[in-house]
Amino acid sequence: MLKKLPIKNEYALLIGTLLLLMMGYELAFKKTFEAWQINKELKATLSASQGLGSQPDYLERKNSNLDKLIKLYQADTSALRNNLLNSVTLLADRQNVKLAEVPAQDASFTSAHCMIEKLDFEGDYFSLLKMSSLLQKQSSIGIIRSENWKVTGIKNNGDKIKKLVLEVYLEISR
Repeated sequence: MLKKLPIKNEYALLIGTLLLLMMGYELAFKKTFEAWQINKELKATLSASQGLGSQPDYLERKNSNLDKLIKLYQADTSALRNNLLNSVTLLADRQNVKLAEVPAQDASFTSAHCMIEKLDFEGDYFSLLKMSSLLQKQSSIGIIRSENWKVTGIKNNGDKIKKLVLEVYLEISR
């Protein structure tokens, strides 16, 4: 049947070879050439980006400059604590709440990035609730980490006086 076709054997061999070459290009060579070009581009960008990073003097200068900037922006914790206590005291006076106790700063409550301050307030329930709400709304004093409500009893001349105490732990970013 193939002998009856009007195509000569030389042309059939040429057409068959071209078909096999095109199929080989589509199936294997095309992806290989694309991968080779992508590899070449990535190597060029990698060699261009390693220019400054591989210089140790440049990295040392960069690190020393960054250390100087960090030292400029470190906050003084005593001034930060004084500002916090002043603003909280003003809020407590407005709500008829007594700032009962500000314990000494515990070393376990401080870290490189934040400071936790414990404050004890005394007063009636509704005033303490308003005070808690105001502390949550204030953005300049930090955020409330936890609150504890306690009723303490003090014996005075045989009488037991109950006080409502709100312990607030404020977390302050340095």
